[in-house]
Formats: sequence, C-alpha cells, structure tokens
Amino acid sequence: MRPKVLLALWFMVCLSFAVAQDQQVSLSRGKGRRAGQRRGKKGNSSQPAHQGAGPVLNGDAGTAIFLESYKSVNEQESNYNIIPGRRGQCQYMGITMFDKAVWSPKPCVTCLCSEGSVVCDEVTCPILRCHLTYTPIGECCPVCSEPVLDVPDFSGESPVPNNPSEPDLWLPQTPAEIEEILREEEEEHRKEEERLRKKDQAKKKQKKKKEKKDREAAERKAQKQRKAEEDRWLREEAEAAEERRRRQEEQRKQEEERMRRMETEQRLMLKALEEAAEREAQRASEIKTDQEEEEDEEIVWLRGDVFQMPPLEPTAAGLPPLPPLAEPVEPTDEEENDYADSEELVIQRVSQSLPKGCTISDVIVNCDNAKLTSIPPLSIPELKSLSLEGNDITAIPVGAFNGIPNVEWINFSRNKITSQNIDPHAFKGLKLLSRLYMDGNLLEQIPSPLPSTLQELKINENNLREINEKSFEELSSLITLELEGNMLSEGNVDPPGFTPLTGLSYLRLGRNHFRTIPQGLPPSLLELHLENNMIEEISEAAFNQTSNLNVVVLRHNKIDESRIAPLAWINHRTLESIDLSYNNLYLVPSFLPKSLVHLVLVGNQIERIPGYVFAHMEQGLEYLYLSYNKLDGEGIEPESFVGCLHSMTELCLDHNQLTGIPIGINEMTSLHFLRLNNNKIRNIAVDSLCDPINEDEDSQLVAVRLENNLLDPRKIPPTAFSCVRSYSSVVLKPQKMK
Repeated sequence: MRPKVLLALWFMVCLSFAVAQDQQVSLSRGKGRRAGQRRGKKGNSSQPAHQGAGPVLNGDAGTAIFLESYKSVNEQESNYNIIPGRRGQCQYMGITMFDKAVWSPKPCVTCLCSEGSVVCDEVTCPILRCHLTYTPIGECCPVCSEPVLDVPDFSGESPVPNNPSEPDLWLPQTPAEIEEILREEEEEHRKEEERLRKKDQAKKKQKKKKEKKDREAAERKAQKQRKAEEDRWLREEAEAAEERRRRQEEQRKQEEERMRRMETEQRLMLKALEEAAEREAQRASEIKTDQEEEEDEEIVWLRGDVFQMPPLEPTAAGLPPLPPLAEPVEPTDEEENDYADSEELVIQRVSQSLPKGCTISDVIVNCDNAKLTSIPPLSIPELKSLSLEGNDITAIPVGAFNGIPNVEWINFSRNKITSQNIDPHAFKGLKLLSRLYMDGNLLEQIPSPLPSTLQELKINENNLREINEKSFEELSSLITLELEGNMLSEGNVDPPGFTPLTGLSYLRLGRNHFRTIPQGLPPSLLELHLENNMIEEISEAAFNQTSNLNVVVLRHNKIDESRIAPLAWINHRTLESIDLSYNNLYLVPSFLPKSLVHLVLVGNQIERIPGYVFAHMEQGLEYLYLSYNKLDGEGIEPESFVGCLHSMTELCLDHNQLTGIPIGINEMTSLHFLRLNNNKIRNIAVDSLCDPINEDEDSQLVAVRLENNLLDPRKIPPTAFSCVRSYSSVVLKPQKMK
C-alpha cells in the first residue's frame, strides 16, 4: 500500500511541476520575444529569449524607458503578487505597488515594480507566413492553423521556419524601426493604390480611345455612305445630263442634216432652173431665127409661079413638129438628169474611198461609232464637217487634215486621245476651223496651238489638270469654252491663262474641284457656270473684272449666306440671273445684285426671308424659286417682298412647311404663276390671294397650284380665287389626309 501512495504522490508532484513549467513557457513565449530579437541583433544569442529589454514606465510620470527585463527576478514572484514592505514601493497611475509586485495593466503587457522603478514588457507578435491564423486561449499573438512552408532566402542562407517557440530575428528591435516598417507598409499601400488608380485610368483611357475609335469608324462609315450616295447622285446626274446632251446633239445633228439637205436641194434647184432658163432662152432665140428664115423662104415661094410649099426637114429626134416652147423642155430635163447623175457619181466615188462605217452627205462626213483606231485619210477639199465621235482614236498626227483644208467643224468626242499623242502642228493648216469638240477623251492639257479662227471649244469629261498662260494663246475669237468634268481647281488654274480670251462670252467649269470663284476671268464674259464644285465662299473680289456678267450658276456647292461678301456683286449693273440651288443657305442672302431679275434658291435649308431683302433692286425681282426649303408660317415677314410687289411674275414656294398663304402675295400686281403645292396650308382667307380693294383692276394671275396641302375645298370662300383669270387653272386636288 505504501508504494502505491508514494507513487501517487510522485505522480501528483510531477503533474504540478509540469503545469507550472507550461505556464512559465507560455509567459516567456509572449513576453520575451522582442528582447530575444534585440539580443539576437547584438550577437548575444546565448541568453534566454525572455531576458530582453522592455519598456519601463515611471511610476510618477508614466513615461517608458528600456531596461533589463524583470524576468531576472525569481520565478516564484508571479502576476499580481503583492509582497508586503514599504522599501522600494512604486507609484503607477495613482496606485502604490510594493517592491517585486507584478501586474498586467492591459492585455499582452506585464509590469514589475523593482526597487522603486516600474519595468514593463510588451509582447511583440511575429510576422506569420501563412494564410490561416488563430489566437489560442490565454495567448496574445496569433499562430498558424496550418504548417508553414519554408520561405526561400535569396541571400544564400537556409530558410528559417516560423517557430513561435524560438525568437524571431527578423522583427524590428526599436520603435523607430517599427515606425519605419509602418511607413514602408503605408508607402506600399499608397503605391498599390497609385498602381490601381493608374490601372483604372489606363482602362478608362483605353475605353475612351476605343469609343473614339468606334465613333471615328462610324463617322468614316457614314461619310463613306454619304460620299457613295453623292457619287451615285452625281453619276446619275452626269448620266442624265449626258443622255440629254446626246439627245440634243442628235436633234441638232438631224436638224443640221435636214437644213443642209434643204439647202443643197434649193441650191441644185436654183442652179438647174438658171441653166434651164439659159438653155430655154438660147433655144428660143434659135427658134426665132429659124422661123424668120422660114418666113422669108415662104414669101419667096409664094411670089413665084409655083404654088407648091417646100417640105419641112425632120427634127433630130424624129418627132413631128411641136409648138415653139415644146422643143426646149425635153433637153432641159435631160441636162438636169445628167447633172444629177454626175453629182451622184462624184458622191459614189468619194463614198467608195471612205472607211467602212463612214457616210458622206453633201459636205459632211460622218464616221461615228465606226470602230476606227486612227483618223481616216480623206481628200475632199469641199468638206465642211467631220464627225469621228465614239471611236478608238488615240492620236492626232501631223498632216491628218491635209486633204480637208476647208473643214469648219471637227468632232473627236468619246475617243482615247491623250495630250502626248497630239502633234503640235496637227491643226496648223486649218484656216477655217471654228468648232472643235474633244469631250470624253484622256487629255491632261489644253491642245496647243489651236487655230486662231476657233469660236467654240469643248473639252468636257477629260483629265485636265492645269491651265497656264499659253493654254489659250491667240484664241481671241473664242466665244464658247466648256471644261466641265475635269480636275481643275484654283491651285492649278493660272489667272493669266484667261487673258488671251478677249471675246469669250460663255464659260462652263462645272464638276471640277474649285473652292473659290476662279480669278482672272475675262471682262467679256456673259455667262459663268460653276455647278457641282466645292465652292464655300464668294469673296469681295470674285467678280471685280467680269463687269458684263449676266448669268451665274453656282448650284450644288457649299455656300452659306455668311460667306457671301457684302460687296461681292451688289453693284453689278448687268447681272440678272443667279442660281444658288442646293447649297447650305438658311436665309435668303442679303446684298444681292441691284440688277437681279431671276433668283433660284431651290433645295436649300432656308427658313426665313428677311424683311426688305429685295428692296434695293432697281428693276425689281421677277422670278423667285424657293421650292424644297424649310419656310414655315413665321419665316415670311410682312416686309419680305417689299421691292418686288409690282415686278414679281413667277413665285414658287412649293415643298415647304407653310401653314397659310404668305403675307404680301395679294399685293403682287404682276404675278402670273404661283406654286404653293406640297405645304401644310389648312385654310385660305378671302383676301389672302386676291386684294378686294383692287378687285376692279385686271388681274394677271394665270395659274395657282395648291395640291397636296391640308385644305378642305368645301371650306374655301367662293371669292378666294376671284382674281384668277380662269378657275380651271386653280389646282386643288389631291389633298393630304388630315
């Protein structure tokens, strides 16, 4: 029994010793970490981990200093152990602590009163290298909940495992180092925020760049579609114009052919009549002579003794005798037939020498669409016109027209002639050439030199890229010049190039690349056509030299009313017609020429006709076309038509947004034609068209169009159209659905 009791007592003692040892280890593990690290830096690694420096709090002031840890005191002095005695007492936050007293003012901090001084030790937790941590019960520092992998050390030393029981030599030893670590962590945090901010900015920038790129792509696509639509429209317009030109040319050719045939027939008839008259007179004189001789013979025979008449000699044709006028008729017809036969033989002989596909009629040779690759050699001095349109001719060599020196008109349209393949002396011998057509070729320059007798020159639809001072040299007789559909602009047209054209009256420069009105135009110019260009402004000096200008066509450009200089054309005395259709106008332009009679503003975005805009015109505007605009009920003011109330003859306001008859129309005493169709007019007042005050005067209004509005014909006053000459000329149907 005794051994069992002794064994039990021994077991209890060991167990108590083990529990006391565990508590000591746990306390040293939390309190001695920092001291061990600091001593590790100093190289004193042989000392225990709990013998480090800790903060000392002065009992009176409460300040902290670093002294040797209280762990050097005997381990029997545990926490909150107050030992009696007055010597060495400490004052801590108003509380008197006896010497060797140990307490914990806050978690993870342990203080000791040693000989009147307070020594405190604060537990510093190690840096853990694990993802999951937890704080055990009774501990101040967290520990890893999973095994910690060794972190490679790039300094060449072996990795140090994260063992809480050993001092962590990597931790800072002073508050300055702790602050440095905090600053570094704050700096890293700031850098991370900066990096994230920059990344976010980069993403936003990239997003904006992508949106901008998408927007630009959409704009390019829309622009490409607009350009394709514009090109298609221009192509259709060009094809339609070409078709109209072709029909007009065919009609002109047919008319010229008919006139030439009539002239030839008349000339041949007159010539035949003159020759017949000469032959008849000669035959009559011969017959008269023969009759006189016969009368003399008869007188002789009657006076003789023989009363027998001598027999008459037979005629050359063996016919019985005819009345005196019957004999010369038959020879005249024969001679006419002989003359016609001779002309037919000549024409037949010339036709046999022409290439296949060419025909001749009088003084005209036509080789249109004959698949020719060169100019045929002709020897017809009487030839006046030569047409070689629609072939594959590529060159005009020297001597090409030697056999037709009197030709007056040559047509080279729709061939493949280039500037390099025209010999400088090709047109030298043509002293009577007045018309030259070279439309639809491959010319890059004006052929030079050309005969000084030239009056009409057409080089439309080519690749002309320049006009220099020698392009029209010695062409003072030129009246008509057409250069449409080329590559001309103010950059490659030299103003002195037009100087030799002292007689030019008609100039067409449409479908080119002009942005401004070309300078240097001759003063003799009467008509200027610049449609389908890219003209954006009309400067003050645009028409300074063209003082005789009568017609200006500027449709299908990019002009707005703010880009027309006030003195651009207001003082022109001869400018009567201006076409500004299909531009970028929002108002009827001010400062129009004083002499203006005809104004075309179709297809703009005009919203208003300013008051008194026509008041300064001397003769008064007669024709005003404002169709296809955006005029509404407020866009026309009571003073809008001041200056043209007694001169307006034709007014077109169709295809707008008018809600009623504009003010002032009933005062237009000379108005013949009025178009108000395709608007939003809902009612017509009694006096909106006809002025009841001047009802007795003879009205000039001939036709009024009001279809496609919102009118109810049953609600129109019976006298609304009393001034119209005929009710049948008032068009009211159909109307739009309300």
